[in-house]
Amino acid sequence: MSQVSREELKIVHQKGVLVALVEQREKNLVEDPLAELQGLAETAGVEIVGRLIQMRRSPDPAMCLGSGKIEDLKMLIEATNAEVVIFDNALSPSQGRNLEKELNRIIVDRSEVILDIFASRARTYEAKLQVELAQLLYLRPRLKRMWTHLERIEGGIGAGRGPGEKQIETDRRLIDKRIDELRRKLAEVVAHRQRMVSQRSDHKTVSLVGYTNAGKSTLMNALTGADVYVADQLFATLDTRTRKWELPGWGEVLLSDTVGFIRKLPHHLVASFKSTLEEARNADLLLHVVDSSHPEAQLQIDTVHQVLDEIGVDRSNMILVLNKADAVTDRSIVDVLRVRHESAVAISAHTREGFDRLANLVAKQLGEGFMSLRITGNVANGRIGPFLAEHAQVSRQEYTDTQVIFECLLPRSLTYRLRDFDVSFEPIVASQPTE
Repeated sequence: MSQVSREELKIVHQKGVLVALVEQREKNLVEDPLAELQGLAETAGVEIVGRLIQMRRSPDPAMCLGSGKIEDLKMLIEATNAEVVIFDNALSPSQGRNLEKELNRIIVDRSEVILDIFASRARTYEAKLQVELAQLLYLRPRLKRMWTHLERIEGGIGAGRGPGEKQIETDRRLIDKRIDELRRKLAEVVAHRQRMVSQRSDHKTVSLVGYTNAGKSTLMNALTGADVYVADQLFATLDTRTRKWELPGWGEVLLSDTVGFIRKLPHHLVASFKSTLEEARNADLLLHVVDSSHPEAQLQIDTVHQVLDEIGVDRSNMILVLNKADAVTDRSIVDVLRVRHESAVAISAHTREGFDRLANLVAKQLGEGFMSLRITGNVANGRIGPFLAEHAQVSRQEYTDTQVIFECLLPRSLTYRLRDFDVSFEPIVASQPTE
């Protein structure tokens, strides 16, 4: 019985030609249709030796490109000795088969490159489960292209005889069985993560989201002192990490980093990584980190919004963090983004520029519906402490011989309860964010 494998499709250290079919309705969306695919391919370890772009009303159903461009692609392959052809478009199983027959080269589409990158980046048990599930969901409808052993297994009656079906059908059943197993294991991971998230009710949670390589991990390290892996490459980290962030004027919050998004992110990959994005769905506040120096920053913002909507994340409480301000050559670009997005702040995770403004804005938005209070009670009062520990965010606690003083944030709806604890209290005037 065969083993389902993708080893034959590894593209590391191979010479590759990049191809994009740009439909008429998309021609003005991106300045260079192959720029992002080139970054993905280089991250996957491909040596880029050629590029080809076709503008067309719609993809050809048989081979994506028109017949004339197929001939141009053949000549480009011969001239560059390319071993693999990488399409920016999502290819149907039949398009992939037809192209491989016509070009006699390995054909890979954008989704498969991303899957290969994710496979190389997966480190934790959860990430490995998610990547394998996404790979199998991608592979299943493409078995005819992956395998050449399509002859029938010998049928008949008697010991040792096969069931009289194609090998591909056996492989498909193996894949289905493994998919069911992976989904069951991921469901267990999701249940465990939900229990962990629910146990954090004593801390406000803030989640970093954004386009891949926007600087989320660098920002998390700068804010929390966390040792999160950072690299100037796409999808440097896949796993969610949560660290404590000491927020001035508020106290500790939990800050989580999440996997980066990308344009045309494969649907099955989004589905597989929903459990990782549980942090974002349950966060009290989202920090949408954007590379403000990128020429297509607005398109990346739109892409992240689309993915968040797809996975059911509420975007109503979100701050746009315009990162890499130190790398911006035209400040008017940042000004335009700030005008378009009401809740936005420009920072640099590298130089720490704008960190005070960011902290003040986060504290302000987390504090909506809360009151900042100074509460004074008798040191022998044993009831107020447990009440505040359960319902408030305590930033300071001080004892004297006869008194205990708490500085905290308490939901406005609970301030009336303080009258039951024989304490005095007064509001603390919060500092305003500075520009």
